[in-house]
Amino acid sequence: MMTRSSLVNATVPIDRALPTADMIERGLSDLAAGERTAESLLVQIGASRLRALGITISDPTPGAARAPEMALYELLAREDPDSAHSRYNALVRALVSFERAAESAVR
Repeated sequence: MMTRSSLVNATVPIDRALPTADMIERGLSDLAAGERTAESLLVQIGASRLRALGITISDPTPGAARAPEMALYELLAREDPDSAHSRYNALVRALVSFERAAESAVR
């Protein structure tokens, strides 16, 4: 039986000490499972930088968002329209924080 964590395919292991590493791992797992979640959309937003770090990212499922930024905002707005903007910004800041910390760790 395959667990969610076994779906994460990274050329380099993700250092769990990095900020929001758990969220990035969840996003990778969700994306590999074809699930459209805030985390999987966030991974799609950061795909270029994450791939540059050696992290293998599954291709989105057919029909998945071509503009993950907009899809993430819409998902958050469906959950709670009043907080969508601030939650979107917080998630993107968390992604950038992870990317910067990971880039510093490989230098």
